[in-house]
Order: sequence, then structure tokens, then C-alpha cells
Amino acid sequence: MNKTTEKTNQQFESILASPMRSYTLAALDYYEQLVSAQIDAARAYSDMTISQARTWLDVKDADSFKKAMESQQKVAADLIERMKGDSEKVTSLSQSFMQESQKKAEEVTKKAADTAKH
Repeated sequence: MNKTTEKTNQQFESILASPMRSYTLAALDYYEQLVSAQIDAARAYSDMTISQARTWLDVKDADSFKKAMESQQKVAADLIERMKGDSEKVTSLSQSFMQESQKKAEEVTKKAADTAKH
């Protein structure tokens, strides 16, 4: 292989291929964490819903109705807190990914500019 081809291959690897692999890895990590968070949330919401449905099936008199209503209020409060936490988690994941992506883009731009100078 001649020196020009070797230099071109090194520049291609440095400027394009390596940063793309790095970005793809970061994106895959982000999507894996995002899907995991969504699955966890869906499981928690489903568990709450099923548990509450079972509570309502046990209503047989005024006292059990009162307990079911109290349980409903607690579940609603828990659900709101869970949704708030889930939203914050997704926001944090997204912000981290955006910052990492921006940093990688800046590094690639700098490498490309440095390579163009030489």
C-alpha cells in the first residue's frame, strides 16, 4: 500500500469511522437505557392497575368500599410520584446523550479542521 492510500485510510478512520462507531455506541447505550426505563415504568403501572383492580373486587360492604377509596387515593398519589420520577429519569438520560453527542461532534469537527490544515 502506498503512503497516500495509507494516509487517506488513517484520515478516514480518524475523521469518520472511529467517531461514527463511538456515536453509534453512545446511541445504542442511550436507547437501551431508555427502553429499559420504559419497560420498568410499564411494569410498575401495570402492577399498580392490577393491584387496584383486585382491591375493588374485594368490595362487599360500606367499610370495604371506604378502604378501596382510600387505597385508590394512595395509588393515585404513588402513580403521580412514579410518573414524575420516570419523567425526570428520561429527561436526564436524554440530556446526557445530547451533551455526549455534542461533545463528540465538536471533537470530530476539530479533528477535521486540524486534518484540513495539514
